Amino acid sequence: MTIRENIEKMEQETLSPYAALSIHSKGREREEEPCDIRPVFQRDRDRILHCKSFRRLRNKTQVFLTPRGDHYRTRLSHTLEVSQNARTIAKALRLNEDLVEAIALGHDLGHTPFGHAGEFLLDSLCEDGFHHNEQSVRIVEKLEKNGKGLNLTWEVRDGILNHQTRTMPRTLEGKIVRFSDKIAYINHDIDDAIRAHIMVEENIPKELRNTLGHTTKERLNTLIHNIITNSMDKDDIMMSEEVLSAMRELRLYMFENVYKNPVAKGEEVKAKALLEQLFSYYMEHVELIPEKYLLMMKQGEKQDRVVCDYISGMTDQYAIAKFSEFFLPKAWQVDDY
Repeated sequence: MTIRENIEKMEQETLSPYAALSIHSKGREREEEPCDIRPVFQRDRDRILHCKSFRRLRNKTQVFLTPRGDHYRTRLSHTLEVSQNARTIAKALRLNEDLVEAIALGHDLGHTPFGHAGEFLLDSLCEDGFHHNEQSVRIVEKLEKNGKGLNLTWEVRDGILNHQTRTMPRTLEGKIVRFSDKIAYINHDIDDAIRAHIMVEENIPKELRNTLGHTTKERLNTLIHNIITNSMDKDDIMMSEEVLSAMRELRLYMFENVYKNPVAKGEEVKAKALLEQLFSYYMEHVELIPEKYLLMMKQGEKQDRVVCDYISGMTDQYAIAKFSEFFLPKAWQVDDY
């Protein structure tokens, strides 16, 4: 018996009857020889962790565009916090931690430079629309590995696609990540907003602080404990109505007071203009995008879709650098020795 088979046997013996077992995965689009050490979801986690799109998240905006400070969250640190929250919940409920971690690490791979500002801009320019959750799946299915994709399991791709509020994953592990994403960004965005002097803790409505907690630590503790308590030994992931309602109200408060705050979002107009000009430039000079994208066009992909693929994969800094290359004048110099 291989190490992988021993781990799969242990999952069957120790995990909840509602857990997604590695041995029962719906599999990959392209069949592969099993690893002798790692079950399929662990293998998916490793593939995401080592892919280029994951590494680029460290230089992509979470909320604050190009902040001056080392301690503001980026899309990567957000992803890691989602993963940690999700693993804590999954372990307590005896669900599949490998699947939870793979979904969490991959859920935001498709995010654009400059956060949701970039997403909204590309959505308005691409004929078929642009949504980061769908782009995350496109990355792992098609764009990574020079068009080969990562060939992830169905369960991981389902969790990545359906982590948004408007959709629902098919596994409990996916539902954990869906909750954990909101828990993470609401609380770490409060922390960053306080650091940026946009708000203070006392600005949060008193009734919400009384229900959820008066500090980030207390709120995380309340939300995670509430999910575990209300989901234990159930075929669903849920919160109590009181805590869920309070979390929704806090999320709404953040949208009105932080996510739309002119201090936090003051550079978004410039970011959108930058990306719009890059999009127009590449549409007119498509030969400048990398060869692998040109090959996708030869295989039938629409030009605007491929240009969106390229721009959405850029980090904030790379998008600024390309804009500077194309649109800002350079110093003229002649050697006259």
